[in-house]
Amino acid sequence: MNTYKPRILIVDDERGLREGSKRLLEGEGYLVDTAENGTEGISLGVKNDYDIAVIDLKMPDIEGLEVLQEIKKQRPNTICFIATAFASYETAVESTRLGAFSYIPKPFTPEELFHQLKQGYKQRTLLLEAERLKKEREETLLEVAHEQSRLKTIIESISSGVLLVNREGEVVYFNHSTLQKLSIDNLEIGEYILDKLPTQISEILNQLLNSDNIMHKAKTTQVEIMPKGQLFIEATCSPVPHPDGSFAGVVIVLKNITGFKQVEQIKNQFVSMVAHELKTPIAAVLGYLKLILDENIAVSYEQQQEFLGRSHIRLQGLLDLVNDLLDISRMELKTKQREIEVINISEVIESTLQFLEFEIKKKGIVLVKDIKDQLPLLSADQNEINRVFINLISNAIKYNRDKGSITITCRLKGNYIITAISDTGIGLKPEEKSKLFQEFYRAKNKNTRGISGTGLGLSIVSRIVECYHGKIDVESEYEKGSTFTVYLPINK
Repeated sequence: MNTYKPRILIVDDERGLREGSKRLLEGEGYLVDTAENGTEGISLGVKNDYDIAVIDLKMPDIEGLEVLQEIKKQRPNTICFIATAFASYETAVESTRLGAFSYIPKPFTPEELFHQLKQGYKQRTLLLEAERLKKEREETLLEVAHEQSRLKTIIESISSGVLLVNREGEVVYFNHSTLQKLSIDNLEIGEYILDKLPTQISEILNQLLNSDNIMHKAKTTQVEIMPKGQLFIEATCSPVPHPDGSFAGVVIVLKNITGFKQVEQIKNQFVSMVAHELKTPIAAVLGYLKLILDENIAVSYEQQQEFLGRSHIRLQGLLDLVNDLLDISRMELKTKQREIEVINISEVIESTLQFLEFEIKKKGIVLVKDIKDQLPLLSADQNEINRVFINLISNAIKYNRDKGSITITCRLKGNYIITAISDTGIGLKPEEKSKLFQEFYRAKNKNTRGISGTGLGLSIVSRIVECYHGKIDVESEYEKGSTFTVYLPINK
């Protein structure tokens, strides 16, 4: 007996990832179509009824969110994933609002991909089954004579769980979604329910059932049903009256709010990280100033100058952090003003090396350049491109060993100017590499102690490169060195 495999659409401008994923999935029996850009992705996704679509967030012609929106508009039952290496709070909210089922973080393993597709196809099956039931009910609704049957047909077709309990705490009615939302196997009409419900919901039910006041307002609570945030629900409990106005029982409406909770968690983690990064330099400066201002402590002029110098360094770092955060915010909100001009990438690299010449000589680093002559020009904001290469080359210096080397190659390939910056520094462990472009992430090991930074530089670099429809890759080996490769599209 053949097992049906979902039909999948992969929309990604990275050929290697696109074709590699296709071969992997076809080897498991899936039917796979691919699109190399957003325009082709919309065309295929609207024309064909795919079970699942995996959409890259950043593409040269059309943003992944727009592709998602167009596909969901025409094919609402297609389960869509957004694939990206740089998920943020804002994009998570927007993609969820537009109908994305989940994120698939890049790079992903075959096991991660298969797991996500399996979960997505479960949701697809539920949607199709609900649609089938809905159509059947619509066709037979006129034939249903009894009001109770008609009401049951309507309630069963909605996605929220509906549970009706009488004043004795017994189940009067429930729909199938109730079992899913409460993660229980079965309920029986007439069964006492309070001991099966989560504590928060049971407490609200007891308050309402033990009161004859039918004018009680609806009460809402949020409950974690499955551990580690796998399933969150919102339960709204409302009194139900008899036709004569007396108290009959309570209706409980259960909604799945897992996606919103995950977005909220991302926001809270970001706020916590910002607060932590701000607290440390402020506390240090306050400590130095207290020492200087305390009349009971004899602080020499030289010590005062040392404390003020350290305070200046801390405050400068704090200002850099705030400016980086503002830049990230402007990029996410697309309010950052750019002055587009024609740029010679060779000149940008040369000026960056001149700017960092002192640091290069101080560590005795050997510089090797292989920059092709007469490279095409770029159209970009000069300050942003400068910032990309200052960040990458200064990191190659900071995280390099004394008397190490830095190799910079720059050449044209296809429609891209490809610049690779290699160092012989401390390198990265595999688990560090996947987090490298996250906000505030800094590798912590014996080799990074004493190296300052905000942890935002590489995040900003990746955002700038993406803004110009380019990309950045990193290859690294722990304690041997790293290579950052930047792909920037040339003018046509």
